[in-house]
Amino acid sequence: MHVSNTSGLIAAASVKHSKPMLQIGDITILKRIVITMQQVGIFPIVIIAGVDYYEVHYDMFRYGVIFLKMDNPDEPSMLQSVKLGLSYLKGKSERVMITPVNVPMFSPNTLVQMMQQKAGIVKPVYNGKGGHPILISQDLIPEILENDWNDEMREMTRHFSDNTAAVDVSDPGILMNIHNEQELHDHLEQHNHSILHPHLNLTIEKEKSFFDSRIKLLLYLIADTHNVRQSCERMGLSYSKAWNMLNHLEKELGYKVVERSHGGSRGGKTRLTARGVRLLQFYQVYEEDLARYAQQKFWNLFQNIEDEDASL
Repeated sequence: MHVSNTSGLIAAASVKHSKPMLQIGDITILKRIVITMQQVGIFPIVIIAGVDYYEVHYDMFRYGVIFLKMDNPDEPSMLQSVKLGLSYLKGKSERVMITPVNVPMFSPNTLVQMMQQKAGIVKPVYNGKGGHPILISQDLIPEILENDWNDEMREMTRHFSDNTAAVDVSDPGILMNIHNEQELHDHLEQHNHSILHPHLNLTIEKEKSFFDSRIKLLLYLIADTHNVRQSCERMGLSYSKAWNMLNHLEKELGYKVVERSHGGSRGGKTRLTARGVRLLQFYQVYEEDLARYAQQKFWNLFQNIEDEDASL
């Protein structure tokens, strides 16, 4: 089910090449990427984690992301992680924004420029060099999943070169990775400025809150898995807490959001009602519209402050 146009995929399973818990500034590089993606309305965001799955889970479970574990005894390649994520995201959005976790300093504006393009693959270019993330159309996912590409991301992207758009960006962060930590630290102030944004803690309330970003993600996962327990595992939520949230939601709304079926050889399933689906879709639109307005209003006012300071 499509809720938004662009979903996100962060490959963080490699033992040798990724350090999702590396801290640059006051937050981990993984959190930095998630914040950047969320700022431009990317949803859902899937994190592929490996041996440090539980550390990643603990660090990010409040950020409204989906966790998938790479169960691979050998060192997983970037392409293996990407395929796992694309298998999950197949059919769930029009496009997927993909990045390795070890490239954490690209800016929200770069994502916006990429999302304005319509090619099968969109990649950013700075000073003639291509970097991360890349944006892949949903139409290419079946072919990507069917081929091994010698287990190389470069071979996969090279295969679609005729359907690729390169976007020139003024963002050196697309080339910066964890193998030069000093460069990341040197770029920190500039990147923090690029992700400066108003944070909207959007909830729907009566006497107290009954709908927010976490229950939005829970409903999204129920629509996908038809299983509350699996949904909880993917978002880092306890099973009992999930049912408390659902029951409270339905009580406050006055109508059913989920349908429960019992019995059968495979056990019962839980699905969204028609009203539940509309609630999820409308909330996403509402959230995106408010975020765009808040960002535009914030920057108009904030820029006026900077312009006035410059004129003094």
